[in-house]
Amino acid sequence: MKHIINIIRIILVVVMPVTVLAQQPPVWTLDTILQRIDRNNVLLQSYELKASSYQYSADAATAWMAPMVGVGTFMTPYPGQMIMDARDKGSLMLQIEQDIPNTAKLNAKKRYIASQANAERATRDITLNDFRAQAKRLYYTWLISRQRIRVLEENERIMVMMKKIEELRYPYNQSQLSNVYKADAKIEENRNMIRMQEGTIAKARAWLNSLMNAPGNQLFEPDTTIVPAFVPAAVHDTATLAALRRDVFKMNENIRSMQLNIESMKKEKLPDFRVRFDHMYPLDGMMPNAFSIMGMISIPIVPWASKMYKSKIKAMQYNIQGMEKERSAMLQETQGMLYGMQYEIRSMQQRLTAMEQKVIPSLQKTMDALFLSYQENKTALPPVIDAWEALTMMQLNVQDEKQKLYEMIVDYEKELYR
Repeated sequence: MKHIINIIRIILVVVMPVTVLAQQPPVWTLDTILQRIDRNNVLLQSYELKASSYQYSADAATAWMAPMVGVGTFMTPYPGQMIMDARDKGSLMLQIEQDIPNTAKLNAKKRYIASQANAERATRDITLNDFRAQAKRLYYTWLISRQRIRVLEENERIMVMMKKIEELRYPYNQSQLSNVYKADAKIEENRNMIRMQEGTIAKARAWLNSLMNAPGNQLFEPDTTIVPAFVPAAVHDTATLAALRRDVFKMNENIRSMQLNIESMKKEKLPDFRVRFDHMYPLDGMMPNAFSIMGMISIPIVPWASKMYKSKIKAMQYNIQGMEKERSAMLQETQGMLYGMQYEIRSMQQRLTAMEQKVIPSLQKTMDALFLSYQENKTALPPVIDAWEALTMMQLNVQDEKQKLYEMIVDYEKELYR
């Protein structure tokens, strides 16, 4: 029996750590999440499907109309009419008609329709850039919430220690009962702040899962070692921005698509063709079979027909000029915005450095001095609580400023590659 118990203990020692490790959620880096969004997001998949549909629509543009076949009578007298000759009985007629479009017109229309797929893919890139920015905000919010929880837990440990000291001193009339209650209230307030951060983390996890097209309750943890870095662009000239920004690329593709549409409309002045074949079976057996072949051509250059495509071409040319002006204005506005965001980020970094290297150490020293004096029973609890609150609030303010800095970096990257 003892031998069996020892074997069971050995098995438990081996299996238990493996079981614990298996229950730990995986750690996903930000790059992993961004790749999953790019690959799995349903909305992004829809843009690729729409882009593929334009290729099939372009192929359909080169198709011909189906031939028309008709059967009827030809020069057949109405019932009750007097027929002077057998050949006046008329004929049965078979008619076949086929429209023959101009190949140049079809190919021009095909190129125009196919060009719209690039604009749809550019829309996907714009949406992906928005999703990437949203995912970064959620990920950084998660990291900041973790840091806030660590600050709050450490400060709660200090307040719990002060509460225990007050409880020990109270029976000897060295402290007041109200101080015990006040410390207890501060502990509960601190725990409520921790609960709020845990709710923020759960919300960020659920939103990230939705962006990855995963169940909202799927568990994973962020890489807490990541520190977002600000890497400003070397230059912000309009030519560089035009090459980076996806919305400018989409506008360029729209302009190119409209130019192809203009070329397609210019081909409207080319003629189309039609061929018709008629075959007659006379109702009089003595009459020979007859046929008729007719070729037709359209004349789109006449004034009442050319007015349509000439006016459309002019309208699209003005539209292109307007889009080019809009593109220039967009690039100029973005240039100024990026310079402003860059200066703002650097200013925020300087403020954070001052808070972390000067303000918090001073408050920490004040807290340590008062706490030491409190432990030696030279200072009452309220001044120590005030110093504790000041230190806690400043530490949380630093985390708030860090979150703002991270969001500013995200906004900068979003505008740079929008």
